[in-house]
Amino acid sequence: MDKKEIYEHLANIYLDASSKTKRRKKSKKYFPFLQSGLLFGIIIIATLSLAQFTRLQNNLPQKSTEIALFLQNEAVKINFNFDPAKKEIFSLKLNNLDLTRYKNLSFAVRKINPSDTINMRVELSSRFREKSAVYFKNIPSAWQEYSLKLSEFKDISNWSEMDNLSFIIEEWNVRGKKGIVFIDDVKFLR
Repeated sequence: MDKKEIYEHLANIYLDASSKTKRRKKSKKYFPFLQSGLLFGIIIIATLSLAQFTRLQNNLPQKSTEIALFLQNEAVKINFNFDPAKKEIFSLKLNNLDLTRYKNLSFAVRKINPSDTINMRVELSSRFREKSAVYFKNIPSAWQEYSLKLSEFKDISNWSEMDNLSFIIEEWNVRGKKGIVFIDDVKFLR
């Protein structure tokens, strides 16, 4: 290589490098503007969204919400046949559940045969051997939701460690010897 070729080669390298730095400088000039503009846009959108949410929240009427503790949310079947037995029981183990903050027991019930007369006993028991029951007369053949105040279970004084919830069908509380009762949506309400 002669001197002329070396100078041309060095000039190409220098010109290539200088044109790249010019491009970089131009992009550096616009990048901080884009960065600060993007940040400014995000701050404005967040502020407007928060203001809109606060305004909507203040204008909405306050709804009273009912808090429920679901024990059984699918239908269970009590299939009774009183030839050998005297009663059929569907029982839910409560595992020392604290019900002091709850006010009602709610459940839905129905019988299969409309001509049957079926009465059912609902019984709660605590770890302290307290037991109380409430009777329901003539269970309907269409779904019926019942809500019981826990205060109706008069023989229970300490609700802090509840042991069992039972739905009981007894031979002397039905007209026929056979039948089916469904219980659904068992829950405690505050």
